[in-house]
Amino acid sequence: MDIGIVFRPELPPEDLPGVARDVEAAGLDQLWLWEDCFLHGGTATAAVALARTDALTVGVGLFPVPLRNPAVVAMETASLARLFPGRYLPVLGHGVLDWMGQVGNRVASPLTLLAEHTTAVRDLLAGREVTRSGRYVSLDRVRLDHPPTTVPPVLVGGRGPRTLRLAGDLADGVLLDSGLTPADVRSSLDACGPGGAADGFRRIGYVALPEHRAEVEAVVRSHAAAGPDTVVLVPPAGAPDPRPWLEAVAAARRTLTPER
Repeated sequence: MDIGIVFRPELPPEDLPGVARDVEAAGLDQLWLWEDCFLHGGTATAAVALARTDALTVGVGLFPVPLRNPAVVAMETASLARLFPGRYLPVLGHGVLDWMGQVGNRVASPLTLLAEHTTAVRDLLAGREVTRSGRYVSLDRVRLDHPPTTVPPVLVGGRGPRTLRLAGDLADGVLLDSGLTPADVRSSLDACGPGGAADGFRRIGYVALPEHRAEVEAVVRSHAAAGPDTVVLVPPAGAPDPRPWLEAVAAARRTLTPER
């Protein structure tokens, strides 16, 4: 299994290059970024983190689809996938609906938008020409000129049963929010349906860091046993810097995956 940590967007973006290097030096597998309103842009920060590291996987969890045209998401994803093959994990989701309302992009059916957007992005990344006239997504003979040579998985993030089932039916994986107990994680993965049980389907879970560093291994172990293939630790909002936690998280990773 893989273990990662979140660079929270409460931190200034100029801290990101150093944090990314420190996360990789500590031996963690993944660094995760958030595109929260109105803090950091997900694609820009992902590009910086990827460029400043050698092998670290970088995920953005998540891109709120009401803010973005699927053709733009596909173009940006393809560029990063070609520049850093096998190292980029984009996640699509509803976003915070109040924030979407602030920018005038709140929709009547977030689930329909997410389904249309996810399908279009995956088709474009696969190199297909897409013509579609849906409720929210309209594309006319759109094809990427530079599709990725290694197509990255496109994940869906969410917590409600219908969104989780959408992830299992339409996406390459799911990202679960933090705040879930191990039992909640297990039931959420079950809610993804048959697609969520398929080989190759990514199961990634955010987990809030515990109060004390000595508890990190137990927290990771209990959530890993619930079924995800990747556990990503989330620092608290009041202390967003992940660097004080790197030693404890790296020690937990070595214990749980000693063969690496």
